Amino acid sequence: MTNKKKASKPMKAIKVTSENKCSLCTGTKCCQYITLHIDTPRSMADFDTLLWQVSHRNIQFYKDSDGWFMLVVEAPCEHITETGQCGIYEIRPMICRGYSNDECEFDSSAEEGFDLFFDSYRSLDDYCRKRYKKWDKRFKKLARK
Repeated sequence: MTNKKKASKPMKAIKVTSENKCSLCTGTKCCQYITLHIDTPRSMADFDTLLWQVSHRNIQFYKDSDGWFMLVVEAPCEHITETGQCGIYEIRPMICRGYSNDECEFDSSAEEGFDLFFDSYRSLDDYCRKRYKKWDKRFKKLARK
């Protein structure tokens, strides 16, 4: 007797809406990090501080198209369940309640909206070397003190 596979039914296309989008998102992307607005870095000293910060695990920076500089801390929410749902949905904080998924990382990568993005010491150091011709000379000033 031969095994014949039944013809599978074609998958019905799911219409993505703001109501079902979160349940379709793999990895609960928006719940894997926090962002904090920081002052726009302007001086070599400001960028040197950012260089120190990005040297730590799970730290990134970006400048968005509105000109805001944001510190990103990769830190998954402790309330996300194994199925990717919010374990405290009914009592979630106000910032979570106010979050709109109209345009979120389900639709496109967050990096697409960044004017600048630094995810490592090297990426920020390379940027600083291009921006400041005397980038390495900042060490000489410190040595004289």
